[in-house]
Amino acid sequence: MYPFSYTKAATTREALAAGGDGGRYIAGGTTLVDLMRETVERPEVLIDISGLPLREITATRRGGLRIGALVRMSEAAAHRSVRVLYPVVSEALELSASAQLRNMATIGGNIMQRTRCTYFRDVTAACNKREPGSGCAALHGVNRAHAILGTSDTCVATHPSDVAVAFMALEATVHLLGPGGERIVPFADFLLKPGSTPNREQALRRGELITAVEIPPLPRPLRSGYLKVRDRQSYEFALTSAAVALHVSGGVIREAKVAAGGVGTVPWKLHAVERQLIGKRPSEALWTKAAEQAAEGARPLQHNGFKVELLKRTVERQLRVVGGGK
Repeated sequence: MYPFSYTKAATTREALAAGGDGGRYIAGGTTLVDLMRETVERPEVLIDISGLPLREITATRRGGLRIGALVRMSEAAAHRSVRVLYPVVSEALELSASAQLRNMATIGGNIMQRTRCTYFRDVTAACNKREPGSGCAALHGVNRAHAILGTSDTCVATHPSDVAVAFMALEATVHLLGPGGERIVPFADFLLKPGSTPNREQALRRGELITAVEIPPLPRPLRSGYLKVRDRQSYEFALTSAAVALHVSGGVIREAKVAAGGVGTVPWKLHAVERQLIGKRPSEALWTKAAEQAAEGARPLQHNGFKVELLKRTVERQLRVVGGGK
């Protein structure tokens, strides 16, 4: 670990002032501290924001839900409003990491976490995300766990967050505060695909701080859920996952929100699957037909071609669970 200075911000103003000077924000520290130990991250200044008043979960005027950036993962998962209104969020959180980590990690930190690609975390390996222009060892290396959607010639690493998949499906927004004031960014625009600049992962401006994630109001009744497929049942990242939310009224699917994890460089919104579902009556045949669109645009690598079929089956299974059927 490289030397760094540490300061604890007592107010949001203090945090922004320090962040604007190039400091890095830290709260639970469950990702950043690990990366510092591995010398992947080498911040010169850490700004502890754990004491800021960003720990509320509140209903919005229009009927959505606003989750403060410093709400612990375990707190959000257990919150009554989250469990009742958006079970896909609580399920995604409960299937993440370990109980100990969920008690420390925050919502804001979770969506900011960096990839678990082994080449990214090995400072001796070529990685454009860690060192722009150095190459991507995963392209022709061991890439079984890597992305098949949203990849580029410079990066094929997956985004590791589970709850980010639920936020993507529900079309959440990220609330930011920076030296230039407040702004709101759609979740789909907050996490960036690698393109030719994989080192730039979020649409954050210098010194900006995440204050909340807001889930918009959706029609009721709304059924939702999260399915995670992994090599082992405990403390493992997804090979594939599916977040599904369906509004069925009069026997017809009126709204469909579907996203996948474990397969994309960012949580992947499955627009083609959604289009297949809207306006149709739930049926076994519909789940199968819609899920066939899940891997549209996939570019499998040498070792992860199995993810194409696995993604389709994961989406089909979760559509059946949420929408009804065996």
